[in-house]
Amino acid sequence: MIRLPGLMGVLSGTVDAPDIDDTTSFWRWDFAWEVLPEMLRSFFQVTLVVTVVGTLIAAVLGLIIAILIRVLPKPLAWLVTWSANFIRMTPIVVQLLVVFYGFVWMEPMAIALLVYGVHYSTYMSEVYRAGIDAVPTGQWEATTALSLSAVRTWQRVIIPQALRSTVPSLGNYAISMFKDTPFLIAISVMEMVTTALEIGGFTYRYIETITIAGVIFLVASYGTAVLVNRLERRLAYAY
Repeated sequence: MIRLPGLMGVLSGTVDAPDIDDTTSFWRWDFAWEVLPEMLRSFFQVTLVVTVVGTLIAAVLGLIIAILIRVLPKPLAWLVTWSANFIRMTPIVVQLLVVFYGFVWMEPMAIALLVYGVHYSTYMSEVYRAGIDAVPTGQWEATTALSLSAVRTWQRVIIPQALRSTVPSLGNYAISMFKDTPFLIAISVMEMVTTALEIGGFTYRYIETITIAGVIFLVASYGTAVLVNRLERRLAYAY
């Protein structure tokens, strides 16, 4: 099992297990403040890293998949489409376990980044595909008339226009990835919710740790939504 630096504050003695009388109180602010640093540490070192790196992998790989489906011959395009559909329709927990037990030499954290990136790339590829299909036919004809190469056509004309309509959906999938990170418990990766449960199991107090995890998820998701909205406005102004 992956342990965060310092393990859990409660297990290392930083936070004492409560007395019987303490477990009868609904909420203890002193306990919440004591476990908050450990919760934040697990968020920044695992949950946030998996989400950010996984989103970057998914965004790049999803675009590649969408372009390949568009430019490859039909048999190959069908093969790429079928593979993407298979990954998208398989639960991410199953994929985590298959890779975890099938590639035992890989670190669990590396498995997490790989699986989340590949899994969400199949969703993002559909978003890209819709954005590419929304580009007016006249734009494609104009690139042909100007004798633009395929690389310049995609880089300068198609992708910039497709991104304007896809950014909100891509941002939604990044937020969804935040909320899917608790599945990492299946491969013994100690993310924030698992940390909350382990502290709760040791101290017999779950309400503070679970509430803190929920608030951190809310703040992170809201911050991501704000950044996506700003990026959307910037792209709309730039093109």
